[in-house]
Amino acid sequence: MEKYNYKVEEFEAGERVDKYLSLLLPGYSRSYIQKVIKEGCVLANEQPLKANYKIQPEDTITIEIPDQKEPDIQPENIPLSILYEDSELLVVDKPKGMVVHPSAGHYSHTLVNALLFHCQGQLSGINGVLRPGIVHRIDMNTTGALVVCKTDRAHQSLAMQLKDHSITRRYRAIVHGNLKEDEGTVTGDIGRHPTERKKMAVTQKNGKPAVTHYRVLERFGSFTYIECRLETGRTHQIRVHMSSIRHPLLGDDVYGPKKCPFPGLRGQTLHAMILGFLHPVSSEYMEFTAPLPEYFSEILDRLR
Repeated sequence: MEKYNYKVEEFEAGERVDKYLSLLLPGYSRSYIQKVIKEGCVLANEQPLKANYKIQPEDTITIEIPDQKEPDIQPENIPLSILYEDSELLVVDKPKGMVVHPSAGHYSHTLVNALLFHCQGQLSGINGVLRPGIVHRIDMNTTGALVVCKTDRAHQSLAMQLKDHSITRRYRAIVHGNLKEDEGTVTGDIGRHPTERKKMAVTQKNGKPAVTHYRVLERFGSFTYIECRLETGRTHQIRVHMSSIRHPLLGDDVYGPKKCPFPGLRGQTLHAMILGFLHPVSSEYMEFTAPLPEYFSEILDRLR
């Protein structure tokens, strides 16, 4: 049983308690928080409450998370776009809208479910049952190349390359505005946002060093098509860094405008296009390119 206590600050007052707690506890979905509230595990000033309760200044919110059994993650026959595969690893082209690995309240239809089916369970176990084979991840609405490890030795090798920043990772993105320079570098420690707990931010208080290089590919006046090269791999790094210089990604309603100028666009226009690394057994450098997804190409055509 995990127990958390929170004191409501003035600026947080008026928020629904289920939303408030889901922001403070990003590892749990809002629907799971609502379930816990319904079971009487959330109190405001030692009194049970409902999910629609609006928190007040100086409220003491207590939540007890029941002990959870290790979930049984099931293989699912979900088609995969595979760029490369051998006995040690595979490189997949992740589609938009797919979550990489299961999390609390979300245990199906993820990339891991698809991998368990495709690889018949032969995946590295270093990251446990929720993240078998997963060395790095990309956001749900980010597309592109992702390496997955079948063996522990492959996982250890790729994890070390990530730690040493020796893996090649080049992304394509469309950002708001017209960048002044053709090339540039954004630096700034990235950590959890001080008040919006599901967001990251450039911050020195609890941040880790992050470096993003960019170069302009095409200019469209109100938008710019760019390539980004990562030196580090912080959560939401490109999205946070580009937003910090007032050029948020098109479609990113978390770090950019809430209203998208392209109706029907779901999430940020960000694609992990090029991924390169040393093979964990042969030490040969390998590089893979995930083609731009159709939705991305269509937006570029419209902008042109």
